[in-house]
Amino acid sequence: MPTHPPRPATRPARVAPQDAPFPLPRELADTLRSELPALIQEICAEIKHGVPHYADYLDGPYSRACRLGVELTITSFAERVRSPAASTARRDAMWRRIARFEAYEGRSLDDLQAAFRIGARVALRRARGLGQRYRLSSHALLSFADALFGYVDELSAVAREGYAEARAEMGSGQDGLRRQLLRLLLAGPAVPHTRLSALAEQARWPLPAEVTLVAFSPQAPPRRSMLGADVLADLTHAAPHALIPGPVDADRRAVLETAPADMLATVGLTVPTGKAAESLRWARQALGLVDTGAIPRRPVTFCEDHLLTLWLTADRALTDHLARRQLAPLAALTETRRERLLETLRAWLATRGNAAQMAEVLHLHPQTVRYRLRLLERAFGDRLGDLGQRFATESVLRALELRGEPVLPLPGSGPRPHPEH
Repeated sequence: MPTHPPRPATRPARVAPQDAPFPLPRELADTLRSELPALIQEICAEIKHGVPHYADYLDGPYSRACRLGVELTITSFAERVRSPAASTARRDAMWRRIARFEAYEGRSLDDLQAAFRIGARVALRRARGLGQRYRLSSHALLSFADALFGYVDELSAVAREGYAEARAEMGSGQDGLRRQLLRLLLAGPAVPHTRLSALAEQARWPLPAEVTLVAFSPQAPPRRSMLGADVLADLTHAAPHALIPGPVDADRRAVLETAPADMLATVGLTVPTGKAAESLRWARQALGLVDTGAIPRRPVTFCEDHLLTLWLTADRALTDHLARRQLAPLAALTETRRERLLETLRAWLATRGNAAQMAEVLHLHPQTVRYRLRLLERAFGDRLGDLGQRFATESVLRALELRGEPVLPLPGSGPRPHPEH
């Protein structure tokens, strides 16, 4: 599950130097953009053939992320043709992350450098074809070639930076320090802030004001090398998890959503750093709901998108108690009859008592619905007319439905309903 490295504030965005081989004729930018889809496809195909190691990624679970990486690199070059001073922060973050992955996997940068050369060769070949088609001057094509290979030099430099950072971290044991820091952050207010600050400084990890926790399924956790440099992680834990500094912004969310289909992760809510354990608790609760089917299964699920479900399923024991209290008027019925009236009650709550709409929802004759409504009125009396009671009943029914369980056996307490004939 790739994530972004430290924010550009800690590392200046790379911009074109004054003596770089840009600018090129600006009309060339429009020509390049029209060729991008075909060019990206061709580069991916050539890399698969020329660097067999990357074929597994371009065809495997990370294929979408890899292709997005190629697309970002090529579109960034096209943007630099149009605007030589354009920032390359996103491009640089991506290639540092990929180079870190190579380092953590124990490989050299040879395959990555080979992929850069293949991409440049394919782009230059296509540019020559464009030159003939649009009758570009030889000067424009030579300038394009210079700009292209200068761009590849930039990519190589960025990759070397990320690779060196990862090797330094592995050599200094920072991963161990950061796992220890993660444990202390999850311990909550009991840990003195001075101790956190000292360990964070030793681990070279600036303490953020807010954090977002992520829970992973033990059956399909990500590789540590796929996490960003600024992410704290404990993937050897029985319940693997990670901590993202700050909120999950649009860019990081887009990267998270490129996770492979066989991975299962849930992203908690963003909280003050001192409440990191709460974010992880919600993330793990959501992971359990994904397992039971209460939340649709996706590689990455965001708690922010399922707040009501999390709230309704937060306390199982309390839900059981509330169910017994709110549904006590049906306790004397057999399970079959109780289920029949509960089905009617759900429809009544959903339609606000409209018999005609209830008949459509339940696929029953309106007269049957009216008969059942009379039974409900006998059972619950004035409680159905009370706004607070109605809300509590609707909430408990929804919570039980989310749990995917039949209604609990109810003790024979509370008002006795009329039995159904």
